[in-house]
Amino acid sequence: MLSVASMNKTSLSDRLVLLSTAVVLVLGLATAANVFYMVGAAVGIFLSIRSVWVSIREGEIGSDVLALIAIVAAGFISEWLAASIIALMLATGRALEAWAAGRASDQLSALVQRAPRRIQLVGSDGQISDEPIANVKVGNAFLVRTGEVVPVDGTLTESATFDESALTGEPLPKNREIGEEVPSGVVNAGESVRLIATTTAESSTYASLVRLVQNAKAHSAPGVRIANKYALWFVPLSVVMALATWVVTGQAEPAIAVIVAATPCPLILAIPIAIIAGISNAAKKGAIIKDGAALEKLARSRVLLVDKTGTLTHGGPEISKVSVAPSFTESQVLELAAGMEISSAHVLAKAIVRGAETRGCKPAVITQVKEVLGEGLGGDYQGKKLIVGRLPKQLPSWAQASTSLQVAVTLEGQLIGVIDLDDPIRPDAVSTIANLRELGVNKILLVTGDRKPAAEAVGNAVGVDEIHAECRPEDKLALVDRERVANSGSVLVVGDGINDSPALAAADVGVAMGARGATAASETASVVIIEDSISRLVDAIAISQGARGRALQSAFIGMGLSLVTMILGAVGITNVTENAIAQEVIDAAAILWALVPARSRKL
Repeated sequence: MLSVASMNKTSLSDRLVLLSTAVVLVLGLATAANVFYMVGAAVGIFLSIRSVWVSIREGEIGSDVLALIAIVAAGFISEWLAASIIALMLATGRALEAWAAGRASDQLSALVQRAPRRIQLVGSDGQISDEPIANVKVGNAFLVRTGEVVPVDGTLTESATFDESALTGEPLPKNREIGEEVPSGVVNAGESVRLIATTTAESSTYASLVRLVQNAKAHSAPGVRIANKYALWFVPLSVVMALATWVVTGQAEPAIAVIVAATPCPLILAIPIAIIAGISNAAKKGAIIKDGAALEKLARSRVLLVDKTGTLTHGGPEISKVSVAPSFTESQVLELAAGMEISSAHVLAKAIVRGAETRGCKPAVITQVKEVLGEGLGGDYQGKKLIVGRLPKQLPSWAQASTSLQVAVTLEGQLIGVIDLDDPIRPDAVSTIANLRELGVNKILLVTGDRKPAAEAVGNAVGVDEIHAECRPEDKLALVDRERVANSGSVLVVGDGINDSPALAAADVGVAMGARGATAASETASVVIIEDSISRLVDAIAISQGARGRALQSAFIGMGLSLVTMILGAVGITNVTENAIAQEVIDAAAILWALVPARSRKL
């Protein structure tokens, strides 16, 4: 796996090689000196040998082998101009491929960046010291402030609330009590809290997850260039035709004319151009496809494993229902609840305030707001005691218990309202699933770490084929492996949390919902949806199918015209120079067709 620095270095060297081949060709044309053409041919030979060697190591027949044969053959009969032009086309193709790959970073960089490097250790005297995370030992007390990631696994010394969606897929904050163990990697969604370390940094849940992603990426399927697939039969055909021409005519020049006409510039240039155009168009639609291999595999999508939280659902709590006592209105209850919660940084408090404002309810003025141990928040409303928080054990007939997260509003000891919070399904989720099926994705699995009732409710609503709930990262990996063995097309995984990263890395194509920032998921994935809408996945697949189709059409146009020219050269109608010129015309036709925007029925 290339690091960012090595990828940038490779891209720079490709550009320098392209520039040098262009310069020597121009100098040769200006001076009519073969020495410049020879230099260009030497560069082309070097590039071809390097590419052919890489293909051999990967067990493929590269499209560049014909370019190598053509340059050497053209030089054999002193056709240095043709050799230099072939070298320029080869260098251009390499530079285009490097540009298409872009600046994709190391697949583990975001996980490493997100991992806390410092920890707030609490001494026996209560003093807090900022220390490197490597210094933490089992049994040390440490502090996690609001919004911070828990650096190592630990047990709570006080009750607290955590956002565990990144690890488990559970969208709603989870309340944990004194003595419960909290895994590293989750986010403190409440007030500052103290924990006792139960692991070191190296043995923590988060560190184990990093290793799991690394291992999954190492075992993911390698990409194959489209050009090499068609070189598999085009290269042997060209060589056989050239040898047959030599045997029949007894002359080298007609055979070399065949090889020059067979130079696979349509494969080397037209295909990367079509792929680049597809990547560019997808970016305009809010989907970043990181390289050509990802685009090709995305176009052949057949199976989709999709996460629930933040992917098919919004990924955060929203008010779904408000139940009120007979003598109160929904607006009154929301105004009181919002007035209490507006002073809290708790994620549920923010959801209640946001939901009240959306419904046009102005927060009431609540004074003396403070936390009531075991109950929630308490305060004074016009001289009356108001509590917003835990649901009482006995509920009146108008307030029914549900699978939602419920918040009680109590005034002067009387329950006046119950607010239900859920993680709502995205409005475009159902249509997205239907559109994906139209594009050839014939099997869709909902795979989530959330509870089974919540998973089944969402899965049945959007129409997936299988529902897998309460999945750990290793469970998701096993499902990816199962589907890759059982299906010939590409297996996609879509998710947005750290818990999705191993599966994203192991899939043929990992697609991250990255609108909320540079998460581990977005760095591990091959495709990143930068807009907060899963419907962009439909656009990405449709565009990739169009781009792949345009690339194949360009290749077939180029190879078809090349075959005609090869035949003309074999029978003596055209010579080496004429075939070199004809090949450039063919290249131009294939490239122009590659640049024509591909259309899709879904765009």
